[in-house]
Amino acid sequence: MAFFMRNFATIFRLRRFTITMLIKIYPENPNEKTIEQVVQVLKRGGIIIYPTDTVYGLGCDITNHRAIEAICKIRHIKPEKANFSFICYDLSHISDYIKPIDNETFRVLKKALPGAFTFIFNANSHVPKLLSSNKKTVGIRVPNNNIARCIVKMLGNPILSTSIHDDDDIMEYSTDPELIHEKYENLVDLVIDGGYGDNVPSTVVDCTTGEFEIIREGKGNLDMYL
Repeated sequence: MAFFMRNFATIFRLRRFTITMLIKIYPENPNEKTIEQVVQVLKRGGIIIYPTDTVYGLGCDITNHRAIEAICKIRHIKPEKANFSFICYDLSHISDYIKPIDNETFRVLKKALPGAFTFIFNANSHVPKLLSSNKKTVGIRVPNNNIARCIVKMLGNPILSTSIHDDDDIMEYSTDPELIHEKYENLVDLVIDGGYGDNVPSTVVDCTTGEFEIIREGKGNLDMYL
């Protein structure tokens, strides 16, 4: 507990003089200039909270090691033990970070994505070393959310992401962006209000053996695409 409190205090000291922005983006038609504002925050090593097709996510640029470490401190975990996902724009983006997959797996991905799934694959050498020292796999998402995908497309590489968890006994995930902003305003640089989020996470599917194994049931129904 003392370790966690020290990390929390460190993050607070680093960010207490920074005003965390809360910006509205409409998922039906994301404003390009506003998306560019978000991308600039990420490129500077900032931490954002953003909407997906499931729960709100905590994210940073995967190429920025300092930002990755900051997210790990917020979540009280070590980078090498973290189960982060890569938020990608499309299938070509995915292929940059995973080892080759067979035709059947590709066929399912093509039908299921964008969608509410996290697919776990064997990682290739392009995964940041900070994350891959002891891990050989990576979780990949292509969310069915225009805001998230527009950010990734303009950024030019995936967002490293983890879900926003809530300590509430009733709701595991925060859904109201204004309440999320209040909770994280001293910890992150920017919160995107893309409307209320879902309270059901993505379905996690392990594809590392060539088979589809459901690790966590969530919003996505894989049977529709098999």
